Amino acid sequence: MTGVAPAPPARCDTQRRREILREAKALGIPDDYGRSRGLRLQREPLDIAYIGDDIHARAQWLAPRGAHAFSHMRETAAADRIALQIVSAFRSAEYQLGIIKRKLERGQSIDEILRVSAAPGYSEHHCGRAVDLTTPDYAALEEEFEKSPAFAWLREQAPRFGFALSYPRDNPHGIVYEPWHWCWHAATRRR
Repeated sequence: MTGVAPAPPARCDTQRRREILREAKALGIPDDYGRSRGLRLQREPLDIAYIGDDIHARAQWLAPRGAHAFSHMRETAAADRIALQIVSAFRSAEYQLGIIKRKLERGQSIDEILRVSAAPGYSEHHCGRAVDLTTPDYAALEEEFEKSPAFAWLREQAPRFGFALSYPRDNPHGIVYEPWHWCWHAATRRR
């Protein structure tokens, strides 16, 4: 990363967050969504740090400690000749609500949407610790990523940096298998 980091994206205050949760409910998110899926509301971080641009040249951000861990992990991967490319990192509950609305406008049902996208307020991307990754020659956000050398490297090495795969096959959250989605958890870091 060189040069000056762009301005960070807006984050939601408590009042706007409540409004977003009401709007999500009006779109068909079940009242018991979090409890039934084993997901908890995610707080947006007070601070976020620039981690570079994604594969679409959009600035991406993580909470500072997660950003530091991610940068170290990506540098180590590069030293092992593994390219970890960012697809998505921090996104606000407001942004997540927009994703749900756009999918509904395209004719997807709320049940279909909630199999691939967490409800606004519940996405790990809100907390600034989750990152979606890809690598050259593999389609972004596709299961084929699990066949990449990058995925094999992550399975073996990501825990050293505190990252864990959030949505393995048959996860209890009702979200499809996402080999590209990794979340930083300070407590899981191993040396």
